[in-house]
Amino acid sequence: MVQIEQIFPSLTWRIRHEAMYPDQPFDIVKLKDDFEGIHFGLYADHKLTGVVSLFYEGDVYQFRKLAVLPSAQKLGYGSQLMTYMIDFCKIQKATKLWCNARVQAKEFYFKFGFHETDKVFSKDGNDFVIMEKEFTH
Repeated sequence: MVQIEQIFPSLTWRIRHEAMYPDQPFDIVKLKDDFEGIHFGLYADHKLTGVVSLFYEGDVYQFRKLAVLPSAQKLGYGSQLMTYMIDFCKIQKATKLWCNARVQAKEFYFKFGFHETDKVFSKDGNDFVIMEKEFTH
């Protein structure tokens, strides 16, 4: 059984750390604006398994730190979080949803209607491209 619900920001940190930065200090996963964002947790059999954080300015939304526990990856949980978040943005009348996507994860985002921009950068040894999805209402 899978459930997705809004969660408190600090609940995202353990999942982010285990999934994205296991070799880094724990505090690296804390975002300075975490307490201004909207955070969703995916519970698989009542265990917090995946998270994503959403931030917005006006009607433009950015998601950050989409993470699923390593032991639960490739089970569709990331896709379920994406679908939930996209639906949430539609309800909020967002005009755009964007992210800094790891270049090796581009294909994942294409499945949800995102397109690549020409904005690319490198950070902490990873290459990123900004990807966007437009909404029409």
